[in-house]
Amino acid sequence: MCRNITVLRGLEPAATEQEIYAAALQYVRKVGGLTGLSSTTKPAVDKAVAAIAAATTTLLAELPDRRVPPATEPPLRRIAAREAQ
Repeated sequence: MCRNITVLRGLEPAATEQEIYAAALQYVRKVGGLTGLSSTTKPAVDKAVAAIAAATTTLLAELPDRRVPPATEPPLRRIAAREAQ
């Protein structure tokens, strides 16, 4: 489906609510074929993102720890690292 979905499991420190929300929004926009939000799509997108973010939070809490951390960092962490330099 989308090759750029970020792996959130196994991050140190653990994935933040903001990272989970961003991943859920990315998923909803990809599945819905949306490039932007309009006043007609925003309520449905917000509802779907909230549900997917909640499901993702539950999933990450219930999965066992990874033996090896993900190979890449989430986009929000890459941006923060660049700004810190």
